[in-house]
Amino acid sequence: MTRDAGICDLLVVGGGINGCGIARDAAGRGLSVTLAEMSDLASATSSASTKLFHGGLRYLEYFEFRLVREALIERETLLRAMPHISWPMRFVLPYHASMRFEGDTPTSKLMAAVMPWMRGRRPAWLIRLGLLMYDTLGGRKILPGTSTLDLTRGPEGAPLKDMFSTAYEYSDCWIEDSRLVALNARDAEARGATILTRMRVVSAKAESGIWIVTLQDVDSGAQRSLRARMVVNAGGPWVGQILRQQIGSNSHDDVRLVRGSHIVTRRLFDHDKCYFFQGTDGRIMFAIPYETDYTLIGTTDQEHADLSQKPVCTPQERDYMIDFVNGYLKTPITADDIVWTYAGVRPLFDEGGGSATAATRDYTLKLDDSAGAPALNIFGGKITTYRRLAEAALDKIGQRLDVAQGPWTAGVPLPGGDFPVDGVERLIAELASGYPFLTQAWARRLIRAYGTDARLILGQARGAADLGQDFGATLTAAEVDWLMTHEFARTAEDILWRRSKLGLRQADAAAIDAYMAARCPHLKDIA
Repeated sequence: MTRDAGICDLLVVGGGINGCGIARDAAGRGLSVTLAEMSDLASATSSASTKLFHGGLRYLEYFEFRLVREALIERETLLRAMPHISWPMRFVLPYHASMRFEGDTPTSKLMAAVMPWMRGRRPAWLIRLGLLMYDTLGGRKILPGTSTLDLTRGPEGAPLKDMFSTAYEYSDCWIEDSRLVALNARDAEARGATILTRMRVVSAKAESGIWIVTLQDVDSGAQRSLRARMVVNAGGPWVGQILRQQIGSNSHDDVRLVRGSHIVTRRLFDHDKCYFFQGTDGRIMFAIPYETDYTLIGTTDQEHADLSQKPVCTPQERDYMIDFVNGYLKTPITADDIVWTYAGVRPLFDEGGGSATAATRDYTLKLDDSAGAPALNIFGGKITTYRRLAEAALDKIGQRLDVAQGPWTAGVPLPGGDFPVDGVERLIAELASGYPFLTQAWARRLIRAYGTDARLILGQARGAADLGQDFGATLTAAEVDWLMTHEFARTAEDILWRRSKLGLRQADAAAIDAYMAARCPHLKDIA
């Protein structure tokens, strides 16, 4: 295919995990790619997840075996590619035979019909069967399998009510969700993609089979034009709006918007395992060790019809989560224990009907030529399967464009992740040894965020003063410069709540914003 230098192959709309994953995969296959995001990378759904690479144990109850198997296989593929921002975690599922569950899953309905005396209960044999399938569907090689715990003996039982004496323990993985997005964008750029943040797609019109796209800088209002052979609509919650308003498609496909809220409390237990709690309404709730000193609790499933309303954790959702976990905890928590809340909107493919909890988390990709040029619309998806979604998207793109190279991303590390899965502690020790002024917690934070790139940030520093202005919480000018130059950060919020979670600490947001505003015109000097 002869390429016009003034036309890019793909315009990807949306800087969440799906958009950045597709941009990275496409750029690595030699396509010319521009990604436009109207805010910061991962500024919506992709920074508001429960932060897990997991197969979705509860999806087995909805018979979503393909989705679960794909996600289970992906856990270890992704873990190898990003051992700095993802790591194995053990999940403790307490069980008590007297607890009743009133779920609306196909499994619970079938049990109620065949075995009425079991109505509302997940019996132990069903849980063990589900965990056996969970252990075997994905072909585990790194993660340990399921075991049974005696809660009366170990630390896992200490925070729980005495009625819980037995638990099942299984494996999944933690993921730093918004860092995952930034690193995909960074790698996409390194492979030739153009990443435009704070750039809104105003309109897209097809002329002679080519998209003529108008982009607007959100900060300055300045507009520019871009031509593309194909548009990938990865707008997440805004995918339907983009499809009809910006692209002008006749498609009736849309997403179902479901809000998931989370609360973060003071640390509730003294071990590094996560709890998987079952509710009497059939839902589940995670309680996860978070940022060393906190516990992350979530999530909810509530309809969120109005995109003009920013998703927030409502008082009702907060109280629901508090009551839920208090059904298990020996020492109840209250709203006073909460230090932060967040919420995001999941863009689930609208199949019509059913509860928000039961709506599929699988992804759907739709090619659309109705506007006069090819567009690919991305519906749904979950963070664990983002890489497979990108591969599926490139298969679709290959039906309209010449894509010479095949899949390549499996096993290829993200920036900073070029070290063994079990190599984190060694890297931390080496960094602390090479830079003696670092505290252990500071060295760990840098390795967990940047992996092997941590040394590039610290450079030739012999003391903390060599890293420039100190903004508190171990954040220095050297790190801010790195994030501006390499990870597209432009505001203190980008850094404190997406590139990191230092917003939970005593960092000086006003000083960071002032520094970044002064530094923006000089990015070329620090690149």
